[in-house]
Formats: sequence, structure tokens, C-alpha cells
Amino acid sequence: MPSEKILEQKKQIVSDLADKMQKAVAGVMVDYRGLTVEEDTKLRNELRKAGVEYSVVKNTLTRFASNQIGYTDFDEILNGPTALAMSYTDVIAPAKVLVEFSKKNENLEIKAGFVEGKAVSVDEIKSLATLPSKEELIAKLMGSMNSPLQGFVNVLNGNLTGFVRVLNALAEKKAAAGE
Repeated sequence: MPSEKILEQKKQIVSDLADKMQKAVAGVMVDYRGLTVEEDTKLRNELRKAGVEYSVVKNTLTRFASNQIGYTDFDEILNGPTALAMSYTDVIAPAKVLVEFSKKNENLEIKAGFVEGKAVSVDEIKSLATLPSKEELIAKLMGSMNSPLQGFVNVLNGNLTGFVRVLNALAEKKAAAGE
């Protein structure tokens, strides 16, 4: 039987993990068994660049934390080595980085995930990874908003240029007639 102090520490860890999972907009659980230290370091760097928090988690504590916030679907997959990648701002980032990395490294196995309070399957994570990132979507939106405005400016500019040419031609004609 664990001591009271250790039990309180574990309860605090479960509470903190449940809080993090609840605040995260998306998370992906993976089995990292078989990754070399170099591969794991590369993965951690890619996740860090994408603004994703990545940590190895104890299955029992993760099970308690996920059950505490209503993710009961994870009970079956929480066995073997498990790491959890969570993002607090970008729904797509954890899925995109981990799916891309798993294509190059067969040893990384995606187990399950969650998106905005809902547990998702491996297939859903893979389809989520195919979506463009938030920055790409914003760039596309700005481009599509800019295109009609640019066309409108060109039309106005064309009309003004034509008007100036007509005025210039009239001025030249009057100047020639007056000479």
C-alpha cells in the first residue's frame, strides 16, 4: 500500500493531467516503442516548433485523468509505452506532426486522440492531419478576399487612365485647333 504522501502526489498528477487535457483543444496518444533517442529528439523538436506539448505519461494515471474528464474510450488503448502530444491553440498541429513523423518512422504508432472534448479514432486523426494548418487557411482566406478588391482597383484604375487619356486628347486637339 502506497504511503499517504505518494498517494497525494499521484492524485495531484492526475488532477494536473486532467486539467491539461481539458484545456487542450487537441491531443494525440502514441506508442513510441522502438524509436531511437535521435528519432525521439527529432520528434520532440518538430512538436515544439509546432507549439505542441509532448510528454511520456503513465497509463494508470492517464486512465484516471481521462476518466475524470469523460474520456472513457481510452481505457482499451492505455497499455504499453504511451506519450501524449497536446496543443492548446491549434487543433491540427499534433495530428499533422505525428502522422507525418509516423510515415517516416514505422516504430511510432498512433493510438487515439481527442479534439475539442471528443475522443477520436486513429482514422480521424489521420484525416485531420490532411487539413491545411491555421496559417495556410488564413493565407487562403486573405488571398480570396484580396482578389476581388484587386480587381475592383484595376477597374477603377483603368477607368481613370482612360478618362485622363480622353482629357489629354481633347486638350491636344484644342491646342492644335487654337494654334
